[in-house]
Amino acid sequence: MADSEHFLPLYDGEGNLYAVLLSAELWQRGAKRLQPVVESLLEAKHPTEQPEPLEEWETFRQFWDFRYPYNAEVECRCCGAKTPDWTADSGKPFRLRSAQLGGLAVFICKACGATIRKKHFKDHICYEVTPLEPNGRK
Repeated sequence: MADSEHFLPLYDGEGNLYAVLLSAELWQRGAKRLQPVVESLLEAKHPTEQPEPLEEWETFRQFWDFRYPYNAEVECRCCGAKTPDWTADSGKPFRLRSAQLGGLAVFICKACGATIRKKHFKDHICYEVTPLEPNGRK
């Protein structure tokens, strides 16, 4: 079997490489060496989840000096997920990624994976959303 017959590239509808299939023969020949490599790649893509930086959020709240009342609402303009209070929502639709004293709070939407930046300015709040790309990158 020629080397090119051991690999079958798969492309998405837009022509982007999505995956590569290995032949059973190739896998069996190299499984003892390939399996640990594949497993380490999977672990690298899905690292152990770090705790939310709740101390950063509390510091942000302690120094609240904006012209409008505090609110813990978060919304994803990518998929429509929304909660009036991400800190108390039992469904936990959003995960805090960072919070800065200057007013920037960054969340991850658990429904679609988008990154949500909630920017607190002196007189208003603005949201920016970056969707999760199909290949899992932001």
